[in-house]
Amino acid sequence: MLSVSALRKEFSTGMAVDGVSFEAAKGEVFGLLGPNGAGKTTTIRMILNILVPDGGTITYDGAPFSDDVRNTIGYLPEERGLYRKSKLLDTIMYFASLRGMKRGAAKSAAAAWLARFSLLEFRDRKVEELSKGNQQKVQFICAIIHNPSIVILDEPFSGLDPVNQILFKDIFHELRTAGKTVVFSTHQMDQAERLSDSLCLINRGRVVLGGTVRDVKKKHGTNSLHVEFSGDGAFMSGLPGVRRAILYENAAELELETDAKIQPLIGAMNGKVDLSKFELVEPSLQSIFLQAVGESNAASVPAAVAV
Repeated sequence: MLSVSALRKEFSTGMAVDGVSFEAAKGEVFGLLGPNGAGKTTTIRMILNILVPDGGTITYDGAPFSDDVRNTIGYLPEERGLYRKSKLLDTIMYFASLRGMKRGAAKSAAAAWLARFSLLEFRDRKVEELSKGNQQKVQFICAIIHNPSIVILDEPFSGLDPVNQILFKDIFHELRTAGKTVVFSTHQMDQAERLSDSLCLINRGRVVLGGTVRDVKKKHGTNSLHVEFSGDGAFMSGLPGVRRAILYENAAELELETDAKIQPLIGAMNGKVDLSKFELVEPSLQSIFLQAVGESNAASVPAAVAV
């Protein structure tokens, strides 16, 4: 188990992380969430001993960070950390050697992962010849080649197309099934909702909410009306009983007041848009995110507009 308690880090520009605490268990996918600049990467760098915290504690199964702990961790940084002139297989073999893997085992594992990511035929190409998405796949292989027990991934879906995002998600579930602790950071709430067992949402360096996804939704959410339509749904934010409208392309999530009536809402939409579907649902993590961090950070939420 990874345990973080009262973590603090201050820079000359201000407080980056202020009292962050959470636990990520074995066999769990843990989402470290928040808008851009919330302190997620700083927190991860302190967990990895890249940055020294100003306060707080970090333990791994009850033990502090050490060289032995280091070799049980797989880390995917947000920034590209590959040698651009090196060949793919050579790059992966190098990172495997840093983790103490023998050459035969490393080469076999590298070939298997390259095949899994449809990169085996490119094993002798230079990293700089790959697309950003394929570079991300190579960097992911480098992070997990040594079969770590704790996998920490900073914005792992960056640069990936939808097909490869699904592949990454499948591997997340495989790691969880194998008993690994998987921690990933993201500001994209839809990904976090689909993948996370538990989460910690931070904003401006402080924990806003945390717990299992189910408990967070139960505690912080209200009933929402999901509608799908064609037309301009901007008017929906002004409908009686609607607390907030989160608009997508041809869909919306309407957070409802406690006493809101569904049928009058549907009636008010007919004639203004062409409704194809509506249903009362539990709130999305994105909706809870907007409630928790406030309107000032609404622009940090991708793929939707809060009105």
